[in-house]
Amino acid sequence: MNKNNLLNWIKRYEEMDNDFSSKCEKEVGLRIRSNKFLTKNDLKKIVKWKFQSLPGRKKLFLSYANKLDENELKKVSSMAFKEKDELKKLEYLLKFKGIGISTASVILTFYDPKNYGVFDIHVWRELFGKEPKNFSKIDNYLKLLGNLRERSKRYGLDVRKIEKALFQKNFEESK
Repeated sequence: MNKNNLLNWIKRYEEMDNDFSSKCEKEVGLRIRSNKFLTKNDLKKIVKWKFQSLPGRKKLFLSYANKLDENELKKVSSMAFKEKDELKKLEYLLKFKGIGISTASVILTFYDPKNYGVFDIHVWRELFGKEPKNFSKIDNYLKLLGNLRERSKRYGLDVRKIEKALFQKNFEESK
């Protein structure tokens, strides 16, 4: 896929995006970049963003978020955002019940969209084909992230924008 194709798919993604999604991503992203930590309220908004079409999962993960210790979440997320090692950064976020690799990827993407993208099955399928049985693993996210970053560097676009384009392409073409 060349840069013009990517730009077209990004545009399609943004046209299809609902107001809640784009507003949530902007607002929460600005706040956690400014604060340099994650609050329970912001985590709950991220969960609602990630699982908006999956009400059962949304309810379950919101219940986990409600039980988290606010100060611990702020402290550990701050450490994660400062960490340079990608594996350790993810491991910090994964310490919390209810934060799996997909949600951790959203947190990092909202915090730093230039360097992170959401771990999503549509993006995986567009890049690598059928997903492995144990899809939701750190190694798979790091593989996906490496590929997105290569494309980001090649095309001079944020990782999140590349991820949006690949998501939209696979989502539309798999219907």
